[in-house]
Amino acid sequence: MDFGYTRQQEDLRLEVRQFISEHVTPEMLAEVEGQEEGPRGPLVRELFKKLNERGWVGISWPKEYGGQGGSRIDQYIVEEEFARVGLSVGGAGSGAPAILVAGTEEQKQYFIPRIIRGEIIFALGFTEPSCGADLASLQTRAVRDGDEYVINGQKMFTSAAHYATHLYLMARTDPEVPKHKGISIFLIPMDTPGITVRPLWTIQSDPPAPLGTTYGMVRTNETFLEDVRVPTTCLLGEENMGWYIGAMGLNLDRVGASRYLISVRRDEDIINWVKENKVEGYSLAEDPAIRDRLAELWIEAQVCRLMTMRSMSIVEGGGNVTYEGSAEKVWAPEHGVRTTETITQILGPYAQLLNGSPGAIEKGLFAHNVMGSFQSGINHGSVQVMRDQVARRGLGMPRG
Repeated sequence: MDFGYTRQQEDLRLEVRQFISEHVTPEMLAEVEGQEEGPRGPLVRELFKKLNERGWVGISWPKEYGGQGGSRIDQYIVEEEFARVGLSVGGAGSGAPAILVAGTEEQKQYFIPRIIRGEIIFALGFTEPSCGADLASLQTRAVRDGDEYVINGQKMFTSAAHYATHLYLMARTDPEVPKHKGISIFLIPMDTPGITVRPLWTIQSDPPAPLGTTYGMVRTNETFLEDVRVPTTCLLGEENMGWYIGAMGLNLDRVGASRYLISVRRDEDIINWVKENKVEGYSLAEDPAIRDRLAELWIEAQVCRLMTMRSMSIVEGGGNVTYEGSAEKVWAPEHGVRTTETITQILGPYAQLLNGSPGAIEKGLFAHNVMGSFQSGINHGSVQVMRDQVARRGLGMPRG
């Protein structure tokens, strides 16, 4: 199995780097930094328009739905290069994998092209006050009423809900069957009457985290649904099959560049800083203990990269990933935590100075990353649950 890049892919990487140097300006990055509503300013919108013209968004999605029909590796290359300047591009966003697999033809034709063009943005409505890792215990109810569903409940940590166009919602449609079997997924416009979004300010909000911080969003949300009526056409897949559709979508979402890039970005930040700077006149790059630890982190990052490439190659070849995405979800976040812990050991008190503090390094990037690092072990499935999936699906062990 070849994990190298073709000549065409290397040329694509050079083309993307050249594009970034010409079009990603300091003014654009300043526009993105610290915004509550994500990268939605005029400069960023113009950038994404140019990316779509080049076919660099939704590269691996089918042409009949507005994608390029290209490879996931090409998409990965674009995502990797933009991630290095703090921008997330290349994919088609949350919800798209599940719609592509489980949606009706009408849903695919409507949603996928608009997701790729940035006209539709999903907020993820899974977690609730009483269930996070044990998602199957959710209490939000969707009751069939003729040609509609009436939905009531509360969702937590719906991070994009204050600017999203749609809610990718998991709700219980049959309370009488075992909890995994009575769940359905709905694609709901956010302007539907009965939906209320309230902010939950994060630890990164005061002071605001600098651009490039892992999980540096300044706010997330709690979303309330009170007698929300939606047509049955909002149902994704079959009724009561939402658990399996949601799990499949999350697994596909884990197979890609994002997990690897979250980790490698932290590694590159500290490695580059150590090489280019001194602390009180002392070159940290000459310290044998620091060199040894940074080399170890780099090796771990390459393991993460190879796991990512393997998963993508399975999907590229028409195969199905089962435990592979879960394994990535364990390794990458925990590597990221080890990286931030190493940074605090190397920089000492400087690693605790937040954005705006006198003497803060890189606008407090390393300190804000310490605060955000542990979140990556929870989002999109906790590492404890992912380990159990690897044990059962990868190692053939019985359910505990």
